[in-house]
Amino acid sequence: AYADRAARDQQAAAPPRPKPQITIDDAMAELDAMIGLDGVKEQVRSIAASIEAARRRAVAGYTTDKPMRHFVFLGPPGTGKTTVARVIGKIFYAFGLLDMPEVVEAQRSDLVGEYLGATAIKTNELIDSSLGRVLFIDEAYSLVNEGDGQSDRFGVEAVQTLLKRAEDDRENLIIILAGYEKQTESFLASNPGLASRFATRIRFPTYTPGEMQALAKSQLRGKNEELADDAGPVLWRMLEDVGRRRITDELGNGRFVRTLLEKAGQARDVRVMGAGGDPAAEDLITIGGADLEKAFAELTSRLRGYEDAPTLESAIAELDELVGLEPVKQQVRAIAAQLRVAKLRDRQGLTSQPPARHFVFTGPSGTGKTTVARILGRIFAALGLLVRPEVVEAHRADLVGEHLGSTAIKTNRLVDSAIGGVLFIDEAYSLHNEGYSGGDAFGAEAVQTLLKRAEDDRDRLVIVLAGYPRDMDRFLRSNPGLASRFGTRVGFPSYSAQDLAHITVLLAEQAGDVFEPDAERVLGEIFTRAAEAGRIDELGNGRFARSLFERACACRDVRVVRLGESATAADLTTLTADDVRGAYAELAIQGSA
Repeated sequence: AYADRAARDQQAAAPPRPKPQITIDDAMAELDAMIGLDGVKEQVRSIAASIEAARRRAVAGYTTDKPMRHFVFLGPPGTGKTTVARVIGKIFYAFGLLDMPEVVEAQRSDLVGEYLGATAIKTNELIDSSLGRVLFIDEAYSLVNEGDGQSDRFGVEAVQTLLKRAEDDRENLIIILAGYEKQTESFLASNPGLASRFATRIRFPTYTPGEMQALAKSQLRGKNEELADDAGPVLWRMLEDVGRRRITDELGNGRFVRTLLEKAGQARDVRVMGAGGDPAAEDLITIGGADLEKAFAELTSRLRGYEDAPTLESAIAELDELVGLEPVKQQVRAIAAQLRVAKLRDRQGLTSQPPARHFVFTGPSGTGKTTVARILGRIFAALGLLVRPEVVEAHRADLVGEHLGSTAIKTNRLVDSAIGGVLFIDEAYSLHNEGYSGGDAFGAEAVQTLLKRAEDDRDRLVIVLAGYPRDMDRFLRSNPGLASRFGTRVGFPSYSAQDLAHITVLLAEQAGDVFEPDAERVLGEIFTRAAEAGRIDELGNGRFARSLFERACACRDVRVVRLGESATAADLTTLTADDVRGAYAELAIQGSA
């Protein structure tokens, strides 16, 4: 503490630094040189105009408050928020409203101490160091961390201190709170004082592929580097792919462009120097297409499922390979067609109804609902409507917490884990349990949270609610929002005896096994009897076929192991009629038990 005081006294005794010469035109020229951000630029210009108007009123002799204000910057990372903060600092400095055109950058760790009381001291010291300047707090929403439903006392202490200083020092300080829009809006709503003291909001949009390309060209010029003839089209394809799959924010917008070029430059250096000899000067500054490919693969490798992006043709082919389910196939093809047409209309600037993003799958168990959800995810990913063709499977226990309040947290975490892909909730009707006395408060909380996220994240997520038809009807009637947000229903029929026999033979082929002709006949008889008795759904449809195949393999293995080393390849891979009968007998006994 003594050393800190001594350092501050020494700093106070030091002669003041010379003030840089910055004009309004200088600041505005820096703003205009930024790529994209047209809405941001317009808003900053209006702020500068408002300050100029206040200055002229003061010159004319009118009483005028000092035109200071605090800001909220909303938007994804890498969209120029820190750069615009510096421009704003220069504008206010040029008007004589700040002592220096500097930005002090901070995060939660710069405000929050290790114990209660220390946080207020730390926050006040940070603000003291920022007086006469701009204090830029990135990821400001991290100051209120409601993890596990517990109040963040340290963060609250920092916010209270920040609010007091924002008011007390409003004529000698600009504070900018920055972060993702959704999280920052929730943060501002957590304390009424935040919204009133930070009333000016500037929204930073995601960069388009064209803007990222312009950024790349600008950065290359700044480093005196260039792209080889084959690299230009490669870069554009990458940027278009990132935009189509809506992962620009996840990769970091402008930061992604900078990192991509840096890593491509490193790949170029390794390539050029590894070739031996004395490289030409041009080779040392030229990035090739292969260099970009290597850098891009490294940067996207951390994104789940990025390399698994299918084509629409492969996804539809996968659908066509499914046994039976003709009504389902027809409806999924129609959904794919609607998605394609909506995309084509959007490209031509034509209005269209937003395509369905959330679905209800109804049908008995074992009818391929999860498989079709995966195919649907592949269709959405192929069309650039999802980042990855990945399905997160969940049940009631994955959404509902142990106490009220924790359910919303648990449901939100589940949805967060599925963002960019498909969230498949099986037996979704279990979220509305009429058997609970006083109602199912936990299930209702999960449903309300799910409905909000289904709307808020509709551009980044597909949700599929699945279950038995009658139970799903009851569930959908329990909340009007379910029927409106989950308006597309896909009905899955029970498998026929022929479908089940076909599925069982395909399972054997995939495993490298084969049913002898008599075994296939027995399979048909078993499935036909089950269908005539109305037991297909009870036995589990496709799961029944898989269980029968697996049991038949077990019976075969018990039989073949007696042959020892004399067993042939045919013995090891052929399923007989007796194997099938033995498997069914075991399943029948198990079922009756």
